[in-house]
Amino acid sequence: MQKNKISASMMCSNLVDLRETIDIFERNNVEYLHIDMMDGSFVPNFGLGVDYIRGLRELTSIPLDLHLMIKDPEYKLQWIGIKESDIVSVHYESSFQVQRVLDWLKPYGCKRFLAINPATPVNVLEEVLDYIDGVNLLMVNPGFAGQKMVPSTIKKATKVIKLLEEMGRQDIIVEVDGNITCENAHKLCEIGASIFVAGTSAIFRGDVSQYEKNIIDFRKEIE
Repeated sequence: MQKNKISASMMCSNLVDLRETIDIFERNNVEYLHIDMMDGSFVPNFGLGVDYIRGLRELTSIPLDLHLMIKDPEYKLQWIGIKESDIVSVHYESSFQVQRVLDWLKPYGCKRFLAINPATPVNVLEEVLDYIDGVNLLMVNPGFAGQKMVPSTIKKATKVIKLLEEMGRQDIIVEVDGNITCENAHKLCEIGASIFVAGTSAIFRGDVSQYEKNIIDFRKEIE
């Protein structure tokens, strides 16, 4: 049985405490560092860029979970320094040819995820199942940390899991991202999600001295 995993949302971290935060994550075996790359065009915010990623790689060997909220990502992949151990999520709406984006990701050897927004129809997955290793299901509209979950997305998670079962693709990983509190994580774990993006409502609550306890409490909800 696959172990459920935590992907720590680095957009929610405090740069002043970054070294200490990474030490806590390594000590507690956090599986991924979630990196929200935002271009101010695909979403109305600017996010973590290539220099931040390069610096983070020097601090830790924890794999990165790269969430590309950028237009035409296929032309920018070579800037990022993608590794085989990484996850890379691209949005269905980010390119006119999303299959081409996923094709161009293949040589990097990373896990390829399709990100879908709260209003993106679930059936868009049907045409790309042979191109992806996972689905990044956005539980909020992307762009800003600290939002409340869009209520319909819990039901949508059930629809995604059901579609994958019907298509015989239970091997495809389901990641959930946005307002993943302990309570929401528990619900989504029971539905069938297996990677949980943990931000301000989960492991980054309080100051850095509380992160370890937050991780332990959060992991209990996804076991």
